[in-house]
Amino acid sequence: MKKNILVLLLIISTGLHAQQKRYNLVWEKAQTLSGENFSMEVPSFDKAYFNYDLEKGLIFSDQWESKGLVNESSVTATNVVYQSISKVDLKDLDLNKIPNKLVFSLENSVARNKTYTFFQLSPIIKDENGGYKKVTSFQINYKKGSDSKSALLRSNKASAVVTNSVLNSGEWYRFYVDTTGVFKLSKSFLQRLGVKVNTVDPRAIKLFGHGGRMIPYSNSVAYPYDVPENAIKFVGEEDGEFNTNDYILFYAQGPKEYNQESRTHINCYTDKTYYYINISSGNGKRIQQFNQPEGTIDLVIDTFQEYQFHEIDSYNLISLGRRWFGDKFDVDSSKEFEFNFPDLVTSEPVDLTVSVATATRSDSQMNVSVNNVAVSSIFVRGVSTPTLANGNSYRGRVDVNTSKITVGLDFDNLGNPSTIGYLDLIGIEATRKLNFDNKQFLFKNKDVASTSGIVQYNMTNTSALSEIWEVTDSYNVSNYVNTDETSTLSFTAALGSLKSYVAVSPLDYFEPKFDSKTIINNQNIKGTIFQNAQGSFQDVDYIIVTPNNMLNDAERLAQINRNQYDLNVKVVGLDEIYNEFSSGNQDIGAIRNMVKYVYDNASTPENRIKYLCLFGDGSYDYKDRIRNNTNIVPSWYSYSSFSLATSFVSDDFYGMMDDNEGTMISSNRLDIAVGRILADTPQRGKEMVDKIESYYAKEAYGSWRNSVLVISDDNDDKLYGALQETTDAIGDLISQEKPFMNVTKVHSDAFQQESSAGGDRYPIVTNEIVNAIDNGALVVNYFGHGGEEGLAQERILLKPDITGFRNFCKLNCFVTVTCEFTRFDNPFRETAGEFTFWNKETGAVGLITTTRQVFVNFGITFNRELGQYLFSYSDNDTYDDDEYPTMAEALRLAKNDPSLSGNSQKNLVFFIGDPAMKLAFSKPNIKLTKINDVPIAQATDTLKALSYVKLAGEVTDVSGNLLNNYSGTLSTTIYDKGISRQTLANDGIRQNGEVIKLDFTTLGEIIFRGQASVKNGQFEFDFVVPKDIGIPVGFGKVSFYSKNESSTEDQAGATINTVRIGGLNENAPEDNTGPVITLYMNDENFVTGGITNESPTLLAKMEDTNGINTASGIGHDIVAIIDGDETNPFVLNDYYQTDVDEYTKGTVSFPFRDLEPGLHTLTLKAWDVYNNSSISEIQFIVFDKDQSLVINNVLNYPNPFVNYTEFWFNHNSSEPLDVSIQIFTVSGKLVRTLNGQTTGGIKTTSSLSRDMVWDGRDDFGDKIGKGVYIYKLKVHSSLLNKTVEKIEKLVIL
Repeated sequence: MKKNILVLLLIISTGLHAQQKRYNLVWEKAQTLSGENFSMEVPSFDKAYFNYDLEKGLIFSDQWESKGLVNESSVTATNVVYQSISKVDLKDLDLNKIPNKLVFSLENSVARNKTYTFFQLSPIIKDENGGYKKVTSFQINYKKGSDSKSALLRSNKASAVVTNSVLNSGEWYRFYVDTTGVFKLSKSFLQRLGVKVNTVDPRAIKLFGHGGRMIPYSNSVAYPYDVPENAIKFVGEEDGEFNTNDYILFYAQGPKEYNQESRTHINCYTDKTYYYINISSGNGKRIQQFNQPEGTIDLVIDTFQEYQFHEIDSYNLISLGRRWFGDKFDVDSSKEFEFNFPDLVTSEPVDLTVSVATATRSDSQMNVSVNNVAVSSIFVRGVSTPTLANGNSYRGRVDVNTSKITVGLDFDNLGNPSTIGYLDLIGIEATRKLNFDNKQFLFKNKDVASTSGIVQYNMTNTSALSEIWEVTDSYNVSNYVNTDETSTLSFTAALGSLKSYVAVSPLDYFEPKFDSKTIINNQNIKGTIFQNAQGSFQDVDYIIVTPNNMLNDAERLAQINRNQYDLNVKVVGLDEIYNEFSSGNQDIGAIRNMVKYVYDNASTPENRIKYLCLFGDGSYDYKDRIRNNTNIVPSWYSYSSFSLATSFVSDDFYGMMDDNEGTMISSNRLDIAVGRILADTPQRGKEMVDKIESYYAKEAYGSWRNSVLVISDDNDDKLYGALQETTDAIGDLISQEKPFMNVTKVHSDAFQQESSAGGDRYPIVTNEIVNAIDNGALVVNYFGHGGEEGLAQERILLKPDITGFRNFCKLNCFVTVTCEFTRFDNPFRETAGEFTFWNKETGAVGLITTTRQVFVNFGITFNRELGQYLFSYSDNDTYDDDEYPTMAEALRLAKNDPSLSGNSQKNLVFFIGDPAMKLAFSKPNIKLTKINDVPIAQATDTLKALSYVKLAGEVTDVSGNLLNNYSGTLSTTIYDKGISRQTLANDGIRQNGEVIKLDFTTLGEIIFRGQASVKNGQFEFDFVVPKDIGIPVGFGKVSFYSKNESSTEDQAGATINTVRIGGLNENAPEDNTGPVITLYMNDENFVTGGITNESPTLLAKMEDTNGINTASGIGHDIVAIIDGDETNPFVLNDYYQTDVDEYTKGTVSFPFRDLEPGLHTLTLKAWDVYNNSSISEIQFIVFDKDQSLVINNVLNYPNPFVNYTEFWFNHNSSEPLDVSIQIFTVSGKLVRTLNGQTTGGIKTTSSLSRDMVWDGRDDFGDKIGKGVYIYKLKVHSSLLNKTVEKIEKLVIL
């Protein structure tokens, strides 16, 4: 295959600021794009510039970093050369998405301190003869410098000034409207709100509110960043008293008005529009009369266009996107919808819009009629994966001859009775005479916008009309009063812009409403968010947005980040955000505008906010129309609502801060790292913060932080070997760039596939994954197929496996580029990704994960780019190699990378977790300095089987300087030579006639895992090399991890290509004695036959003169068998660790999961390095901790005692238990009561409690007499709400 076949030539023109780029395209063979359940072939060219979007089709895309802005409107395409392309060669391209002419665009794309130029072009067009042609070369010409039309120059200046909110002072009262028009506020209504109407000066009453329109997505569209005051008319305020008959008139925008951006008449977020009444000093804004220009009348208007609609939002067809539908056409397949337009001008046709949809594979159509006359048939094509629904619309002009218009819809399922039709909306715009009919109405005429001069409006039947209000600017309404009450009314206005008016009559004022909350407390986000505790300005690093019922735990998360990273974190409640930025109305734009306000007002660009956390779950339903909804903190949804690949949810919207961003087009680049805590209840929020806190606990330090797990799906006939090749390359690159990381590879196809009734399965792969996660991995990266239930079609990891994770204090970052693994926004279905995050103490602390289906081609690129930022080996960021961005920041950098930023599928990837959390990478460095007392540079010794070896080294800083004040504990893992393996080609997939098998290399077997003391930065340790090493000599790997004595700092390092391993020590001393093995369950106080919960931890203490073998020689593993089931052994080599500075002793600690209740017998066999074996056995009784509380072996020790005894008992609870002990004389008199709890905490596994201690004194502190006493032990489980009692006796001497 030809490589690098797109040649790019950049020519810098000699003209002032003029730029040119010339491209030559040579087309490749078609490329296959695959997703979870679909694939398609499309024409292809060089992958660096190739882009395919399911919505837009095939795209040529290029971008480059620029030092300044370009003039976006200056771009031209010249010297375009085409070549014909046959319809057959178009493959699976949607022909409807191929344009009739060359379409191209040039945009400025900004991310924090970097500016890019972003160019896109349609490389295939339709020609004038109905054929198709592809571009083979072209040149673009553009100019540097600003563009007066650029959105970057139309910034919303309201965000760039630090100011106090108007809510900061005064009294505030809230009410709402649900329609648009002129409303009346009476004295009694205000009194019901809580306004002190009898003492207030009415002139000081003010009205505030943003109105019911949705906040624009684009940052460049002007919108108030504080609650704006609205002009009102206060009838009767002149005397300074609020009399009974006084009242307020004001114009309100309700939540129903056509929104072009979302193509709906209904506010997506709310069905109420809140307004505020304010009582404060100073007079309020009042409606003034509008100016009427004088002079020659250039246009007379006596008609207006009225728009009416029918739209109901009841159904989201596939629980995706922001489109909702209303009327359903199933059994009732025909419906009529009536509209009334009084004084209709029948000579003007009406504009009719009808939009419908279905969710089926079958074709259908909706027949449209107006007043029983057929107008059109809307054909809706059936769909195929990943598109699950489809829609179509009719837009046209229809002649009518009556004021009443009946739109008839007749759904034809074309023979498939299971097909259901849905109505999106009906919209009608008709021309009416300007004739007042005693009801208020809104009027405007489009003709005034297209000419200049003076327009005169003439209205008839106006004797009952009190005034005309101009409401074009709803915050600054002006009026014209019909003082003469004439039957005809005229007024003038300037032409050149579309103006809106309301005809107002006292016969028809609207009435507002109020709900249970009518008082708004003073608040001031804008004025206080930059203030520190001393009231001085301080830049904000991190904002947490939370529902108000989760404020406490959000504040806990904030404090964790203040302590851990010295960040200035601010927690802001959703109620306050909505109050201040959208007048109490839910709107995602309010959250974004609050964040942008902080971003824009930083002291310097470098000090802008870096992290945003959305503390709460999300849902596709903003309005709680579905059961058990989880719309806690809303997210952004695409208008596209029919496809699992293009109908996306994204939190990136909240991180798009530049003035030309917000609409979520491909050129938008993230400025803030955004993360989400999936908390659907306050309890879940608490649990997730507990989990995040545990990541920093001392118990979480350990050598597991040096581990990475990469997992690949097996091959299929669409992707061939792409999944496993990409995964293997990622693992190798991590090993190469970060040698201290130990990469475990689990390629599914390297294990034997098994057939079952449910399909092909990989049970060994599941065990490998679960065990590797339980052992601990800093990052787990899976690449392959998957979905809401788990990973891969062979179900290699499902929800039950995830909930059974036992990686306590070894939480990972779980990276899954696998379709809908974490489709969190569907409340009807909890996903595998959510379970991975929701595990209280195990699973993942953060996920970089997908919420919708993704192309595998995108996944390949994404995995490659993410790795370089997550593991900090990129040259494109500002981090040194030993500095690491947060997980969310690594995702931001990957999304902004030129290889990904133009791909819309980047929006499908989320970060779930705390966006300010950094992975627990250890600091550099630890290095080996001596082998058998010989410096490394001179050492020639080979680590032979059965040879005694002593290694020494030191802990250094990043520059290699010895840390001579460092003391701690070193963990060392020595790997035998790498193992060459090959996948098995279980499915027999072939490419070019060859069966696809992957050759790959994994880490060698562990020949030693031990601990040693570090003193003054130096350490040494010794061991005997196991007999089972590979005999050929080659380089092994020595992996180091060290934590200091206080577990507040850790280091890591590795020695590669230095230590030779192989051969046999022929002079090794003889050893024929196996190891000594002692078994316990949960802790060393366990006695065989005792009780445990269903997930106990095995503790196996081992001792041998020459050490324990972990080298996985054939038949020489450490193996546990439960109840004689030798078909399901537990191989425990990876769970063995020597004692500190003692290679002859060590411990296996292995967490079992989900054991059956009842008596079990465990047998463990282990080998020493000479391959001598020993066997030990233990019995234990499992009780289900979630069903019953069990205690036994109740005693006090010592007994008898003089002045001190402990109360001991075994239990089956992993949660703390409430304990009460009452001590009685033999006659029954109570002398002492002791209350306490069993030990809990992050890593508690013990089933023995000895937490209760008694000093032999009574409740008054007096020593009681010698003799026999009775005590009653009462143990209560709050989790189960169960109590168990036991009675025993004790003796005081």
